[in-house]
Amino acid sequence: MLLAAYGSGLYKALFLGHMVAFVVAFAPAVVHPILSAQSKVDSDDGAFRRLLAHQAANGKRLYFPALIALGGFGIAMVVVSDPVWAFDQTWVSLAVVVWLAICAVISGGLLPAERKAAAGDEGAEVQVERAGQVTTVLALAMLYLMIWKPGF
Repeated sequence: MLLAAYGSGLYKALFLGHMVAFVVAFAPAVVHPILSAQSKVDSDDGAFRRLLAHQAANGKRLYFPALIALGGFGIAMVVVSDPVWAFDQTWVSLAVVVWLAICAVISGGLLPAERKAAAGDEGAEVQVERAGQVTTVLALAMLYLMIWKPGF
């Protein structure tokens, strides 16, 4: 049974949720490196560690749930837009794979490294930076898939 169609009110509501979730999930990819660099310049190690602790806590309770919602909204959009978008289309399948990769990098690399960095592990700061860079590249790949839809 088709619940909605491409362009319907439900589809547009799902698209809005998808876009809002994207902005929330990937805001730290832009903001965190800037805040961290500014905080390091201040030469206040305590303030820097508190900033890292806030970033780690927000990653767990805000940004990662938004990433999960992002995928949920995207999958729901494919389901309700049948037959316009389908899981057998290259760009949709690749988008799911990239989303899963982002989830793995964040949950397995970035979030644990943020907690360690907040606790004072200086080596973890490099892991945070690298995981953030990988996440950013994957997010750009996701945007490419969403905009150009290769294989469609």
